[in-house]
Amino acid sequence: MSRIIHDVTLTLSPEVPAWPGQQAPKLFRLRSMSDGGANNISQLDTFVHFGTHVDAPLHFVDGARPIDQMPLETLIGPCVVVSFPDVDAISREDLEAAGIPKATERLIIQTRNCQLFDDHSQGFDKNFVALTPDAANWIVERGISLVGIDYFSIERYEEPGAATHVALLGAEVAVVEGLDLRGIEPGNYELICMPLKLKDCDGAPARVALIEN
Repeated sequence: MSRIIHDVTLTLSPEVPAWPGQQAPKLFRLRSMSDGGANNISQLDTFVHFGTHVDAPLHFVDGARPIDQMPLETLIGPCVVVSFPDVDAISREDLEAAGIPKATERLIIQTRNCQLFDDHSQGFDKNFVALTPDAANWIVERGISLVGIDYFSIERYEEPGAATHVALLGAEVAVVEGLDLRGIEPGNYELICMPLKLKDCDGAPARVALIEN
């Protein structure tokens, strides 16, 4: 039986909205064969928390685990995709009512944020759907090791004290942000999440896939 592989990674480009105050990535040719060079060589200048990326615990917990020390056993394995198309923020009660199996180790959350990726020209939307701090605490209490969402932060814009991030990363829950979940149906998948192995770094861009049998 053939597998279906869904690439849920945003293509990294300057057109993807950047977090307010950050610059879009710069990708440019240092050498070009069309200009007589022996080969094509490009250079990338980007924030590590841009587009589809993984937050390491170090992102909000000083001295915690950096991205290069995050275990692949956390980033790869069975996951559950759940959808919340009609909420403005995801609460503990929303998660409890979603029927998430108790054995879930990796949770991918789909929201109306998906629609924001249809037109990057609209820029960054501060009203994106994200987890409330009590929802983050629920994830920690359930022993979930990875959570992902379909916009550039797991936490609401300007959440006081970054409480959602602190709750998750303080418990060493891997946080995957900027997933392109357009067209993905809720259900069970195999998750492949491979962030760049950047030494002592607080996060990294990632290529992420969902595999269905």
